[in-house]
Amino acid sequence: MTTALITGSTAGIGGAFARRLAADGQNLVLVARDAGRLAEQATELHDRHGIEAEVLVADLATDAGIDAVAARLADRRNPVDLLVNNAGFGNKGRFLEVSVEDELRMLKVHCEAVLRLTSAATEAMRERGRGGVVNVASVAAFVPRGTYGASKAWVVQFTQGVARDLAGSGVRLMALCPGFVRTEFHERAGMGTDNIPGWMWLDADKLVATALADLARGKAVSIPDPRYKALMGVVKVVPRGLLGGVTSRTGRKYGPR
Repeated sequence: MTTALITGSTAGIGGAFARRLAADGQNLVLVARDAGRLAEQATELHDRHGIEAEVLVADLATDAGIDAVAARLADRRNPVDLLVNNAGFGNKGRFLEVSVEDELRMLKVHCEAVLRLTSAATEAMRERGRGGVVNVASVAAFVPRGTYGASKAWVVQFTQGVARDLAGSGVRLMALCPGFVRTEFHERAGMGTDNIPGWMWLDADKLVATALADLARGKAVSIPDPRYKALMGVVKVVPRGLLGGVTSRTGRKYGPR
């Protein structure tokens, strides 16, 4: 049996990855901050699918948390075959309305943790000649929308670069770029969602199925829905100056309230 490590595993996209991979017979290392929810999730997945579910309590906004997960990924005796860097969050407010401390905490989770965990995982995977990494980004990576979008743009560029560097090694990397998904993300950030049109919402389980299929096909970037693929196609041809104004207005309409 192979093993997958998922950060931010207890809800949303991370939870969907855990359910799908457990159903596929993979053992899991579940990473999140809430020990109680992790224990509950591990028990449920073990009882339902007969897999081994290890829990690792870690806050990826801290060096200690990143160090703990990196050490688990580097463990050659208990190798991890798939890393899903899913942990993340959003801040409510425009630039200068959010404290620098909160912005730096976001960059710690979205960028530094992703870099360090990807490094730890891929070093061990390259030695074995196989493995995969899914770094969860967002379609926000393709539009100019503040620190969140900028951090996710970094994830996409970083993942594509590492995928090229490790081509032929047996290690695959992919940036997953979903749109709106019904998770705890918006609630935790204090963002209203009633004004987001129904057609923009994605199902987390279907998203994960598409993402894993794209990873198996060797894609470096996955936009797991035809509607968002079409939107991102339009984004590519819109002048950046005009796009900045449009995304600013759209963010006020569909973003935090």
